[in-house]
Amino acid sequence: MESKEQGVERSYCLTVKGLVKMLRMVVTVASMTFFIIAQAPEPYIVITGFEFSIILFFIALYMCRLDKLMRWLFWPLLDIINSMVTVLFMLTVSVLALIPETSTMTILGGVFGLLTTVCAIADCALIYRKLLFNPSGPYRKNSPNHSRDDES
Repeated sequence: MESKEQGVERSYCLTVKGLVKMLRMVVTVASMTFFIIAQAPEPYIVITGFEFSIILFFIALYMCRLDKLMRWLFWPLLDIINSMVTVLFMLTVSVLALIPETSTMTILGGVFGLLTTVCAIADCALIYRKLLFNPSGPYRKNSPNHSRDDES
């Protein structure tokens, strides 16, 4: 039964990585919506909107299989870098939104920003795990029994 599943490629939306990325996009949109309703400072809205557009770009890229067509660019590395930058920016925005005594909507935007940070960390971990344990990737090991003793 497992050989039948391996022959059929699942849609990106149905993979764990796709679901985490879509969850990340939904939580980012919720955070941006709360910031807009609360009339929060413009950088909060701009940063969450920018993150939304980048996440949408990566989802469209993977759904259309453009990463398979454009092999000259190492897309998983760009995705990991994007996730790390998202963690940095959204953590900063969320903490800044939660520190002062502000409206409830700004606080909700900050909480959803922290959830976006958690989703970005999970997305980064999934991509890193795929790169680390994918033997058919670009950095294939020569032998599965390769050890440090062989190097000396």
